[in-house]
Parts: sequence; structure tokens; C-alpha cells
Amino acid sequence: MTLLATTSIAAVSLYAMLSTVYKSAQVFHARRTAISTTPAKDIETTPVPSVDVIVPCFNEDPIVLSECLASLAEQDYAGKLRFYVVDDGSKNRDAVVAQHAAYADDERFNFIILAKNVGKRKAQIAAITQSSGDLILNVDSDTTIASDVVSKLAHKMRDPAVGAVMGQMKASNQADTWLTRLIDMEYWLACNEERAAQARFGAVMCCCGPCAMYRRSAMLSLLDQYQTQLYRGKPSDFGEDRHLTILMLSAGFRTEYVPSAIAATVVPDTMGVYLRQQLRWARSTFRDTLLALPLMPGLDRYLTLDVIGQNGGLLLLALSVLTGIGQFALTATVPWWTILVIGCMTLLRCSVAAYRARQLRFLGFALHTLVNIFLLMPLKAYALCTLSNSDWLSRGSVAIAPTVGQQSATKMPGRATSEIAYSGES
Repeated sequence: MTLLATTSIAAVSLYAMLSTVYKSAQVFHARRTAISTTPAKDIETTPVPSVDVIVPCFNEDPIVLSECLASLAEQDYAGKLRFYVVDDGSKNRDAVVAQHAAYADDERFNFIILAKNVGKRKAQIAAITQSSGDLILNVDSDTTIASDVVSKLAHKMRDPAVGAVMGQMKASNQADTWLTRLIDMEYWLACNEERAAQARFGAVMCCCGPCAMYRRSAMLSLLDQYQTQLYRGKPSDFGEDRHLTILMLSAGFRTEYVPSAIAATVVPDTMGVYLRQQLRWARSTFRDTLLALPLMPGLDRYLTLDVIGQNGGLLLLALSVLTGIGQFALTATVPWWTILVIGCMTLLRCSVAAYRARQLRFLGFALHTLVNIFLLMPLKAYALCTLSNSDWLSRGSVAIAPTVGQQSATKMPGRATSEIAYSGES
């Protein structure tokens, strides 16, 4: 047996053992998250909080934006509710502004028009500085939310220890292509396994951008750090949802997940757009994982296993695949053990997901293994080597404005996917 074959067998075997332990623990804890942990006595004595919903918009498809705003207008919530839609210098502004008229008589809607593109974070902050609600719900402009989402997320936030909470993400265009179907299943697993297990310990590591609620008092105390995030001296302009979540955890707040709060967002329908999105997310994940490492000793041991399982498992899988390919190229022998183990782990994961979701379609998620090995792993390696690059890739780099207050903004009453629209992290 060659050194390459031995290395491949050892690496894939270690990967299988680590993945089995990690995924078993993940599913075990995820199953317990559906039960609310908010004490009944706290719900009875806490007044219904007011909520400001902030929707940053950049070059959004007018029809998609219209659907987003319609879902906001239909929210069934007992407390005070206001909506702030921020147009961040869209090039298709005339088409977007045409959607405002439908809500001209709805006093809950406020529209903020920024003179030029300043980036998603500063667009959010422009609305935060004009709003006053107890809670802030960030919603992407390509996302529609169920009528009870604000109510369910605000209910979880009535626990004063909770600083942020997210709902369950789905792909609104899942039926379009094989890729959108795959991404929809990927979202289900990310929410109902990874985030659900993390929420068991009050430490969701990334409250997804398309639909995430924050406590205003906590967010205001973190606003300067959020707005001025740097990496190696350069402004970091993407991954805002993960970074803000880590800041909340660093400040001592819990971050939670509510699986019954459903949000549907437009996902990439072509491989090129998907890979550019994944590259941004990979860089953000690597950066903020480093930021989160000092938090690990103060969190449950499962969260340490989570970090090791995600990153260590990826390295072991990559090593087994690379050495397996080297074995085949240099000795013309097929790395059957590596192929068999990866195949069995894939089948097991897909079968468990199909059982938990009660949907046979998850057996088709096996295709994601090929996408992961031949596309996403090389992309993540490239992301790790280019962490200092803050280019959005899809819409070009954003010019950083000195402060939000220096931007020319117009507030308008009433109502107001493309590749270059904002997209949150899953």
C-alpha cells in the first residue's frame, strides 16, 4: 500500500468518526429546539414590544420587492409595528420607487432614499437612526415572511437575555432549477440541524440576514463595532449577519432560532451566482470564526465540537479526496475505501434528513456531496487564501462613506433576483 493510499484511508476514516460523533450530537440537540424556553411568567409580565422592520434595497427586482412589502403589510402583530425601506442608491430606482405608491396611505411605512450606494450595513444604520422600536427586524428585499413571523420572533425576544433571533429560511424559487432545489434542502439542513442544535445552548452562530430580529438597546451599544468592522486594516463589507451575531454573543446575549417563523428568500438559480455567493460567505465564516474562538470556553462544550466538526471535518475530507486523487493519478488504482466511506456517510446523512423532514426528496441531496467535493471545497480553500479580499464579486466593491449622516437621504411616505441585489447568509 502506498503512502498516498494509507493517508487517504486514514483521513477518510477519521473524517467518518468525527462526522458521526458531530452529526449525532447535532441531530440530538436539534430535536429539542422546537420547544420554547421563554418562561411563561416572563411573557405575562412583559409588555408587547414595538418592532421596526428594516428592509435595505439595492437594485432589487420591483416585482420581488413588491412581494416582500406585501408580506410585511400582512403581519399579524398586537404591538406597534413600523417599516423602514431603504433604497441604497439603486440603479433601477425609478422602477423600485414606483412600488411605493401602493402603500401611500399606510402610516406604518417609511421610505428612505440614499443619494448613493453606501453598502448594506450603512443602509441599515440609516434606518436605525430614524426609528425607535424596542426590537429591530432585518429583512432582505428579496424575502417574503409568513404573517406570524414578527409575532413569533418578538415572543422569543421577550426573554431579556436574548439579543437576537432568526426564523427558518426557505427558497421561494425552489422549483426553478435543480440547483434551487438543492439550495432549499441545504437551507433546511442549515436551519433545522446546525442552527437548531446551536440554539439549544442559546448560541446560534449566525442569525441569517434574510430574517433576523435584534434587541435595539443591545444593537445600539454594538453599532460602532458593527459599522467599522475591519480585517487586516481593510473594511469588511459582507457577512454582516454573522458578524452582528458574534458581537451579540460577545456582549453576553443569547442568540436563538424559531423554526416555526418561516421566511422564503430568492436563491441563486445558476452555478456562477451560487459560487460567488458561497465565496463571500466562506470568507465571512472564516473571519468571524476566528473572532468567535475566544467565546468558546464560556459556551457549552457542544459549541466547541461544532467548530471542530465543521472545520476539522472539512480538512479531513479535503485531505482524503486529494490523496485519493493522487493515488489514482500516480498508481492507477481506485481509492475504493475512500469512495465507499464518503458514499455511506452521504447516504446516512440524507436518510436521516429525509426521516426528520418526512420528505423523500432529501435523498437527492446526495448530489450536494459532488458539488461540495469538486466545487465548494476548492472555493473554500481559495477563500482562506484571499481573506483580505472584500470584493462583493457580484456588484463590485462598495465605496465606504465617512458616516451615514453625511449621506443625502430623503424620507418618503407610503410604500415602495437579480445577481446584484443584497443577499443574506444562511
